[in-house]
Amino acid sequence: MSIVRNKAAYWNETWHLAVQALRGNKLRAALTMLGVIIGSGCIVLVVTVALAGKRYIVTQIEGVGSNLIYAQILHTGVSRVALGDEISLSDMEAVKQQVPEAAVVGGTHDISMSVVVSGIERPVKLVGVTDGFQQIRRLVVFRGRYFDDDDMMTHSKVCLLTQELADRVYPNQNPVGQDIRVGDLHFTVIGVFRERISTFGETEISRESVLVPFGLINYYTGSDYLATLYVQADSPENVAGVTRQVAALLKSRHRPGAEYQVENLVSLLESARKISQALTVLLVVIALIALLISGVGIMNIMLVTVTERTREIGIRKAVGAPRDAILYQFLMEAFLISGTGSVVGILIAVAIPVSINLVLRVIPEAVGIRVPVSWVSVVLAFVVSCSTGLLFGYLPANRAAKLHPTESLRYE
Repeated sequence: MSIVRNKAAYWNETWHLAVQALRGNKLRAALTMLGVIIGSGCIVLVVTVALAGKRYIVTQIEGVGSNLIYAQILHTGVSRVALGDEISLSDMEAVKQQVPEAAVVGGTHDISMSVVVSGIERPVKLVGVTDGFQQIRRLVVFRGRYFDDDDMMTHSKVCLLTQELADRVYPNQNPVGQDIRVGDLHFTVIGVFRERISTFGETEISRESVLVPFGLINYYTGSDYLATLYVQADSPENVAGVTRQVAALLKSRHRPGAEYQVENLVSLLESARKISQALTVLLVVIALIALLISGVGIMNIMLVTVTERTREIGIRKAVGAPRDAILYQFLMEAFLISGTGSVVGILIAVAIPVSINLVLRVIPEAVGIRVPVSWVSVVLAFVVSCSTGLLFGYLPANRAAKLHPTESLRYE
């Protein structure tokens, strides 16, 4: 028991001496901590930003459909594309029947049209869609309804408008039930929709688009081909196989000279994840360099401290203080600087995404969007910061412990 008490008293004394030494030079200690605060905070924020970016990219891609396969005829310019080369409704039916892993199949054909808004014609895109398009593209209908089976079978002259077009044509009005003229055609608006995830015009749906049953496009243009054929695989594992089957099926049903682009988003998803991981590693390395610089600062300050307190060290050794007591005292000071700095930096870094999440909760457009906080990065930042302080503080501490009592007392 006496040995345990002596050890406890020993460490307690070492702790108090280290704290007193830092209190005696508060400004110096605070400036030294600043580098650690920045470094540890950077580690947490870097990982947080990387995770948030990765989650955003993955969500965007998955929102469009990570199980999605799309096929289009390839216009190379080398060979002329015949009408028989186009992807037809019979090709879509063949995919439904011959590819068992295809959960949903759909297609679109769009043409450029115009609508009159306040006496001015505006270009819009008239998009004819088949059954399954809403499920495949995950469209959100927030006013009215989507096409039902009767609309598709009877080629009803009904349409859905994008939110931007509805707001422009019918400002401050409910567009559902209104008539709209698109080119020479008249439609009844049955709903207003938007894409679940913004694709920034990279699909057939632009900011101002009109969706109609595919049969109407067929009736208006006189052709029944699909500009884009969409296939949704029943699971992520079957995406590659379905892609190959669709490509082979289209080639087998058309002349040898026709070429088709059949792709999926899995490779894009994997590329996004790899880029995010590489970016995370790069940014963490930069944060570690910042901690390395702060460690050099700790070492420099501790060397100055040892030089200033040479006589104090000589007095302590003269009255019997062992070498380890001097070593541990200066290591404790380095640990307090790095540990306190890392805690402050981590608290600041965690407070930033937490505050952003609180703001996002009250924004309707940001429902479901959150900035993740990696607790692994918090532990990593603390451990690395403290280790940096101890590593760079060891040289000055060891130098102080090796000072000779007589020479130390003579130091001016």
